[in-house]
Amino acid sequence: MKINDEVYLLDSTKGNYVYLIKAEEIILIDTGLPKNGKDILNELKAMDIKPHDIKHILITHDDMDHVGSLALLEKASGAKIWASKEDIPYIMGDLDRHVIKRFLNYIIKLKKPENINPYPKHGLIGDIKAIYTPGHTVGHTCLLYKDIMFVGDLFRTNNGEITTGPSFANWNTSVLKESIAKIDKYDFKWICPAHGEPIKRDNHLKDFIKKIK
Repeated sequence: MKINDEVYLLDSTKGNYVYLIKAEEIILIDTGLPKNGKDILNELKAMDIKPHDIKHILITHDDMDHVGSLALLEKASGAKIWASKEDIPYIMGDLDRHVIKRFLNYIIKLKKPENINPYPKHGLIGDIKAIYTPGHTVGHTCLLYKDIMFVGDLFRTNNGEITTGPSFANWNTSVLKESIAKIDKYDFKWICPAHGEPIKRDNHLKDFIKKIK
């Protein structure tokens, strides 16, 4: 699905979307589940993008449906991997994930990437700004590219409206609400979640913030 001339939602990751920025550099936002890696590469191939064309992979947070294919895509592409310094220990398996997600560590064994770089303090990677938005995980990060905000699991969309994810999956729901209010201060037109379809911002975000107060 094409969001604009540079940003695409990868159809092969329906349900837990990975996004592609096809600009001066090729960038992936998240990597989906372990089973998604080969499908992602096949979809990119159909777009005439080779694995080594991918220069950066930016991770919104450490959940398995966002880092599941990270090791495979890193190996295939040689891309530089970025994530928040708070979530890197969970991605690398040095710390157990929070709440119910810790039990998945014993059921699903993820391959670890070779190297992850923490987002820089100024938050800038080229034209992308990493915005620290904890709550769903300790180091959840939203990513702003021009007029598009990639919100990871900060919230979802359903039938053109913003909705909450399951609270039991959050590290801290009160902190998450503060993070939602934080991104409302930024200027953007499109909201791109991992779960649900992209929507235009319009008044949806302000209405949602009022609803969850």
